[in-house]
Amino acid sequence: MLRVVPVVALLALWVWAFIDCLTTPEDEVRHLPKVVWVIVVLLFPLVGSIAWLVAGRDRARRRASRPSGPAAGSRSYGSAGRPLAPDDDPEFLASLGRGNERHEDMLRQWEADLRRREEELRRGEDRPEDGDRPRP
Repeated sequence: MLRVVPVVALLALWVWAFIDCLTTPEDEVRHLPKVVWVIVVLLFPLVGSIAWLVAGRDRARRRASRPSGPAAGSRSYGSAGRPLAPDDDPEFLASLGRGNERHEDMLRQWEADLRRREEELRRGEDRPEDGDRPRP
């Protein structure tokens, strides 16, 4: 069992470094072109993976950069560029309030409609229909 642990750890490190190398944007790769880093990680699993983690990726640049995409301009990202949790996001909380107001209005309309229908039914029960009249 103890012989398997280092092999599994090396394999996990290798796979993780390879996937990280493939998914890293070209502008965050340091010292060598991205293709060369992929080859180094593939051909030299231990040394290549450690070299990639230490020298291959510009991690400080990634931390400092803000996210790109449709959410980048919104306020749902904190000062560190990380997404805010829903309960910390003022836009999300405001949207909940707007949704609650709409649902309350809809509920009031349904209740008014239900009262109106109940009144119509009560008035209809007071009047005998043709089939309910006693015959002379």
